Amino acid sequence: MKKFISISEATKAIGLIDKKSKKPINSTLRYWETKFKQIRPIKINNRRYFTQKQVGLLKMIKFLLKNKGMTISGVKNLLNSNINKLDENSSISLKNDYLKNSLKFKTKNILDKISKLKKYGKKNSS
Repeated sequence: MKKFISISEATKAIGLIDKKSKKPINSTLRYWETKFKQIRPIKINNRRYFTQKQVGLLKMIKFLLKNKGMTISGVKNLLNSNINKLDENSSISLKNDYLKNSLKFKTKNILDKISKLKKYGKKNSS
């Protein structure tokens, strides 16, 4: 059974958060939806829901646009040529860069959660 997540959860999962308000920037995902044919969320009662596979694709798109500075048309071309077949054996490939970045993001999230647990654990133990 596939698990679906809301657009806000997907936005948080890929790290598109407004720095001031700390709220997810859902409009970016809605915009990307118009630009990339690969992004097709399921709509239930006019609300968008994404699968884990789609969230992975969104992370890749964000990485290529924000971290690598590619244009939307460049990312479209890359996705259409199937990134999984590109330069897999090269240690300096886009795919490897993406995987390294993804691992850093996951590690940071885990460390943040551990830090919060330690912080709240100290308050409750007094």
